[in-house]
Amino acid sequence: MNCKNCYTPLEELDDYCKSCGGKVIRNRLTFRNLFEHISETFFNYDNKLLQTFIQLFKQPEDVIGGYINGTRKKHVNVISYFALAITISGFYLIIVKKYFPESMDFSQLAYPGQEEFQKKNMSFIEEYQSILMMLYVPLYALMARITFFNIKKYNYTELLVVFMYIQAQLSIASAIVVISLGLLGISSSIVGILMIPLMIIYSAYVLKRLLELSVSDILIRTLLFFVVLGITMVFITIIMIITMYFSGDLKDMFGPAFEAGKKMGEEASKARSAN
Repeated sequence: MNCKNCYTPLEELDDYCKSCGGKVIRNRLTFRNLFEHISETFFNYDNKLLQTFIQLFKQPEDVIGGYINGTRKKHVNVISYFALAITISGFYLIIVKKYFPESMDFSQLAYPGQEEFQKKNMSFIEEYQSILMMLYVPLYALMARITFFNIKKYNYTELLVVFMYIQAQLSIASAIVVISLGLLGISSSIVGILMIPLMIIYSAYVLKRLLELSVSDILIRTLLFFVVLGITMVFITIIMIITMYFSGDLKDMFGPAFEAGKKMGEEASKARSAN
């Protein structure tokens, strides 16, 4: 008998291929063994997916540092984990929009007259959510490279791996938290806002353990990261304003507020004239 994956000859009692590590399948596919395979893959405590998720909270350096240093069989590899996070995020948006639409309503946080523009923004984020997730990673990696300029432990490519794992973990955990709270009737846009500081704390925690920093050092680096982020956001905002100006969205955004201000000024002027 040969391995069905790499065609290496197998011994009669082999359960796994000595060449590629693939499991030896001798039985035909049935509903029973299909269910057993799904259960083993997703619900068994010893499976790599669950262990990866748990260890990224308990010992992120074991997962991320291990992958960077060449340990590739122990946990789910970064590409697969990131792809899984994108898939889960897609299902999460579908479930939230269908069953907890109020949790995606950020219109109450918008300035008066800009509710429609806020809805447009949310629609854009929902539509291009997976692309945005992928764009965050190189941006965060670049900002981390600047923030930890004097620490040469990881190069830029390795920082990409670090933030792919972080971004994937945060996406999966956020989906679980928001949907769980939604089932308990606590679904609102405030939940997403409350998750932001937790995401920052988790990211700092992972970098602290990976780079073996003290608490005071990671606090200073986090503040520096926010300075870098602020400068980055200024550049992004300038680019967005220029783009919105040429696309006409800038007028849609400030038009109602401008008109409302103009109307209030005219009414005030009339009131003064009447007096």
